[in-house]
Amino acid sequence: MRLTVAEETFPLAEVFTISRGSKTEARVLTVTAEGEGAAGRGECVPYARYGETLGSVAAQIRGLPEGVDREALAGLLPAGAARNAVDCALWDREAKRAGRRVWQLAGLSEPEPRITAFTLSLAEPWVMREAARRNAHRPLLKIKLGGEGDMARLEAVRDGAPKSRIIVDANEGWSADLYAQLAPALVRLGVEAVEQPLPAGADGALAEMARPLPVIADESCHDRASLDGLIGKYDMVNIKLDKTGGLTEALALRDAARAAGYGIMVGCMVGSSLAMAPAVLVAQGAALTDLDGPLLLAHDRAHPLAYDEAGVHPGTPELWG
Repeated sequence: MRLTVAEETFPLAEVFTISRGSKTEARVLTVTAEGEGAAGRGECVPYARYGETLGSVAAQIRGLPEGVDREALAGLLPAGAARNAVDCALWDREAKRAGRRVWQLAGLSEPEPRITAFTLSLAEPWVMREAARRNAHRPLLKIKLGGEGDMARLEAVRDGAPKSRIIVDANEGWSADLYAQLAPALVRLGVEAVEQPLPAGADGALAEMARPLPVIADESCHDRASLDGLIGKYDMVNIKLDKTGGLTEALALRDAARAAGYGIMVGCMVGSSLAMAPAVLVAQGAALTDLDGPLLLAHDRAHPLAYDEAGVHPGTPELWG
């Protein structure tokens, strides 16, 4: 069995902006695991916030020994994008060799569609109001926020989509004082949860603050080793395969987080349907699903995931798993 890695670029339908910056394309790495008559694929999105680049992650993957399996992988690579792409490619190859689906190999129930959030990019309030109006038919919107003017943005989005459920994501962009000021307004506007309001590593203030709505750990939660550091600060965890290092750890984190009393959100980086397909398995039964990456692209892969009023559907074997 050998691994190959290739860089691919997917233009976005619109500029996507969060508190840390903007992007116009999704640059991903696609790993293929091939041997013994079967080939599997996985995708990752290296993330600068975690010290990753396309080059550094590709080098990690190319440095793996020939014939590596999923059991050995966790000891060879840290949790992160490189391990994610390889882990998912190995799951896909194993399923194709066995003539079965990954959910069957993993001992999971057959997956069903999941209502997914649709993300509104950070922008001026009037721009976000118009984006909310265009997407007011969607049952769940996720709003990117990040500092000065956020109250006006919240009001604008609620005005544009009065019936949609809303969650907000500050991407570490608030101070403790700002979050304390905004929290009552979040509740008044019917926001269901807030994602990573304070910077990871400087989120201790959350343990001393009232939490009138659930607080979700994103940048503060990567894998099971993160859970002890969340106690008293967070109510939910956002599981992303590019943080956990693949489907194997994502499923383990989901089970451990539930056992510890955390609610589950399953999220994504901005990537193609190949990156979302494994995450759909993790999202089964989650309180919140945010797997809208392909909806933000100008074009997707062949055999893409289906999105409709029922949400994001599980992928076909031609795509993954």
